[in-house]
Amino acid sequence: MIKTDVPIILASKSPRRKKLLKQIGLKFRTATFEVEENLSQDVRPYNLVQQLAKEKLEAAKLRIKNSIIITADTIVVLNGKIIGKPRTEKEAIAMLKKLSGAKHNVYTGFAIYNGTNGKEIIGYEKTCVAFRELEDAEIKEYVKSGSPMDKAGAYGIQDDYGAVFVRKISGCYYNVVGLPLAKVYQALKSVI
Repeated sequence: MIKTDVPIILASKSPRRKKLLKQIGLKFRTATFEVEENLSQDVRPYNLVQQLAKEKLEAAKLRIKNSIIITADTIVVLNGKIIGKPRTEKEAIAMLKKLSGAKHNVYTGFAIYNGTNGKEIIGYEKTCVAFRELEDAEIKEYVKSGSPMDKAGAYGIQDDYGAVFVRKISGCYYNVVGLPLAKVYQALKSVI
């Protein structure tokens, strides 16, 4: 278990990341910071997610002192192209149609910083996800539920209907949810 007197702050508005950290018994608070995400296709995905997590961390450091800060960012990559969060239902439908019957990679970058000792760790995780062939009616019904609108790749593998789209995963399940728990846990232990 993580034992520290230093306050831990999850700088994310993701309810999934919050739930994952609670799952491992971590005591923390949340804070959110607006950082413009540039999903540049010119940067390798593993570098991009770490860069985005670092940018979120730098924004958080300006306002949070003497605490351990955790930030993260998740993207979906299909055929070398980055797929972010859908902005419209039409975009969500198009994303899910592209993912149908195909394999894609999910990358999550994370940054952890201890403001009391200056220790910082930045890392990432990659998981391969294979979708089954999706029916148009399933896609439309799922998008109509509103669930895909705040998720990279327009689906959630946890807690909702998006779970039945996934045929197989290779790698860390929790990474697909939004935070590679084993790596984050190890990183937290090493900054304390």
